[in-house]
Amino acid sequence: MSRDRQHLIHGAVSTITALRDLPLTEQHIEVLAVDLTPFLTAMLADTDAELADILPVAYALTEQAGPADRTVTEYDGCTSSIHPEVEEDSPAALLALELRSMQPDVTATDVPTRTHLTLTVQPQSLHGWKWWRRKLAVGAILRHGSVVTGTGHYGEITVQLRGPNVGELLDAQAVNESAKKLQGILAESPVGHPW
Repeated sequence: MSRDRQHLIHGAVSTITALRDLPLTEQHIEVLAVDLTPFLTAMLADTDAELADILPVAYALTEQAGPADRTVTEYDGCTSSIHPEVEEDSPAALLALELRSMQPDVTATDVPTRTHLTLTVQPQSLHGWKWWRRKLAVGAILRHGSVVTGTGHYGEITVQLRGPNVGELLDAQAVNESAKKLQGILAESPVGHPW
């Protein structure tokens, strides 16, 4: 990992050197990359610790066992299940049908009662996840590995929102924010020659 980070730092220092037309040789850049790696690693660890304060808390989630007589269908990569005692024209079933037919992010719906829907989505970005959270009024979220869940409401329907890939999206965002912060630090240089 340290070697990869050295390569990233080397690339950033090379870029900044070229942009600012600094009189550094390749050997200077190499030494800077090696010397800066432990310092920047510590800074990134601090940033990661700060991000851990704002990212969802990881909890252990278990799959809920449902009745074996549930009606399950699959169409075009989307799994749909409904409890046999729930009418197909119930509010939760109608919402599930609407979301399956209108939203390509939906990968599974489960209707255990007439007013409860478990919705699994696979958003392509965090903006997509935020859209789902706003649409379904999902407040707090829980994370277990790459799976993120939250409970919200859509009218009278309680919706359990699941995002199996959202943890990976959150991790990618944290890495991007750390990299942007690092670029900002590296871009700040004193006026004049640094030596």
